[in-house]
Amino acid sequence: MSQIIQLKNHHLDGMSTDFLYHLAINVVDTKDTRDIQSQFGDVRFILTGGTSTRMLELAKYVRKLFGVEDTSDPVDLCKKGHRYAMYKVGPVICVSHGVGSSTFSVVLHELLKLVHYAKCKDPVFLRIGTCGGIGVPPGTVVVTKNAFNGLLRNEHEIAILGERVVRPAQFPESVIKDILAYGARDDDGFQIISANTMGTDCFYEGQGRTDGAICEYSAEDKMKFLQKCHDLGIRNIEMEASMFASVTQKIGVKAGDICVTLLNRLDGDQVDSEKKEEYEHRPFLVLGRYIQELLKK
Repeated sequence: MSQIIQLKNHHLDGMSTDFLYHLAINVVDTKDTRDIQSQFGDVRFILTGGTSTRMLELAKYVRKLFGVEDTSDPVDLCKKGHRYAMYKVGPVICVSHGVGSSTFSVVLHELLKLVHYAKCKDPVFLRIGTCGGIGVPPGTVVVTKNAFNGLLRNEHEIAILGERVVRPAQFPESVIKDILAYGARDDDGFQIISANTMGTDCFYEGQGRTDGAICEYSAEDKMKFLQKCHDLGIRNIEMEASMFASVTQKIGVKAGDICVTLLNRLDGDQVDSEKKEEYEHRPFLVLGRYIQELLKK
């Protein structure tokens, strides 16, 4: 039976209005949200990614999947907010989230409230992105199972009211299973796997890179760290998975994280710029097939 998500904040019950500030969307009456429902009530998939450019490309890609012949750019529904970009294509919205958990968490909270007010039924939140691989070939698409933080713990840590709060960070097996079943083709020419992911708060030192502005460890220390990650079943490193998994798990909403590796960190820290664009579009294929199959049901 289709369900509308329930948020975990009783304070919202006492709010007559709710301005989703960073999305520039105003819920004028939280007790009568017919205007929000008319605009977003049909949404089934919330697709997120780092940059506004990539989300615009994804929106155009989804539009082609749906057979829409319009070649003009989709309208950015959050343009007035000057922070994130959001495009709607039928039951799909594509939203940029910036780099890292801090910027993503802001828009994720507001997106969760948006689909709640819109009374969306069984929405699925999906993130696509790029990452560094660990022991897998560049161009491999990794669907996250368990998300580890920078301390190599399968959890997300956040400071709330001056206290350390730790929450579990796993993605639903049902979503992972369907992404793998529907998203892969034998003739794709690249691997799609399910594995553990590490989401860090830093791109350079936090990920053990030796090419940042500061580095106080040796190349040997880096390799020991990466090997420890590999031993934990971690096959990619990015900056959002642990927060994304923990928040969606706490709410009880379906979610998945689909990233493509731009390099194998065991071989070095520099990205091959010539292959980057080709690799970045691989999650589009996987995501598009997954959405099409679910819409048939």
